Amino acid sequence: MNKFNSLDKSYLEQRKTAHETCRMFAKSPSKGNLKRIKSMFAECGEGVIIEAGLHFDYGSQMQIGDRTFININCTVLDAPINEGAITIGSDCLIGPNVQLLAVSHAVNHIERLNKENFAAPITIGHNVWIGAGVIVLAGVSIGDNAVVGAGAIVTKDIAANTVVAGNPAIRIKDI
Repeated sequence: MNKFNSLDKSYLEQRKTAHETCRMFAKSPSKGNLKRIKSMFAECGEGVIIEAGLHFDYGSQMQIGDRTFININCTVLDAPINEGAITIGSDCLIGPNVQLLAVSHAVNHIERLNKENFAAPITIGHNVWIGAGVIVLAGVSIGDNAVVGAGAIVTKDIAANTVVAGNPAIRIKDI
């Protein structure tokens, strides 16, 4: 994981802009506000559907493939550095209340006093279904065609063509 200081003035401004855009979209999920949301991403494919309630911190390192659906109240803690990128493949289904958390804090209490954040990328392959209420932690990759059961907490990489569930998420079966 790489460090960055989220209290840096330029990062505070980026977050403020992103949060305001998210609030406008939540209040009025119009085509215009959705277009504003998508324009903040590094890349957003064709046919992407995002329901109201999406919240992200920066958006500048987010990439979303074609035909992906993001349901209500998705929280994305991304970072403004490459190491905090969040990549979602094409044809994915992201359930309601999913949290993608590419940012974390130091476990050591002395380091935590510096208020620095740590970031590691999250990569979600193509045709992945992430069920309602799933939490995906920093540094995790989810392989193509995987299914993550509702309420799972994903702390480690998930192989392609598998079903996982639980806390922490474990392989239930192969597809």
